[in-house]
Amino acid sequence: MEPVHRTPWRHAALLLKAVLAVLLALALAFPEWDRFADKAMGARAVAYPLAALLVPAIWLVRRRLGRPGLFPWDVDALLTAPFVIDVAGNALDLYDSVGWFDDACHFGNWALLGGAAGAALLRGPGLPRWVTVLLVAGAGAIAAIAWELAEYGAFILDTPESIGIYRDTLGDEALGLLGATTAGLLTAFRRRPPTAR
Repeated sequence: MEPVHRTPWRHAALLLKAVLAVLLALALAFPEWDRFADKAMGARAVAYPLAALLVPAIWLVRRRLGRPGLFPWDVDALLTAPFVIDVAGNALDLYDSVGWFDDACHFGNWALLGGAAGAALLRGPGLPRWVTVLLVAGAGAIAAIAWELAEYGAFILDTPESIGIYRDTLGDEALGLLGATTAGLLTAFRRRPPTAR
């Protein structure tokens, strides 16, 4: 079987990082465009690259601690993809022009983040399926709550639109949890990679 580092995941992860850099550069170059204005692009330009570098940073620390292993390109790509989707959604003005896009992102992006957590879990010791589902769903729930808290600080504290915000926040958290739980269920029944056995 082909080694993990030679799979299409490697190309996907590197391409996603390049696209993320280009999209963030575009957002910073044209902050006055409606699609980027008042969207906390400055904060995203800092937080998103840090998130995209999380897997490489953990991998390097593990190597320095004497725990070598193949780079987890699948985890890296799945973790980077939601940030690319979010910035691309802004760049293409989908959040403002497509009514269901935000909800689709809250489900799909948390499914991707849950998939990243699940792929990482499959590299560790074998866990019962129900534990895998709960761990992935729990990680997704934590991420969804953290996202909504960040959104509250970036947007909601500075807006007169308080009507409907609570409903939107609860809906976003529910969709994030549902996406992460879906990823947990899919992970629980996925075959473990050969390098994790």
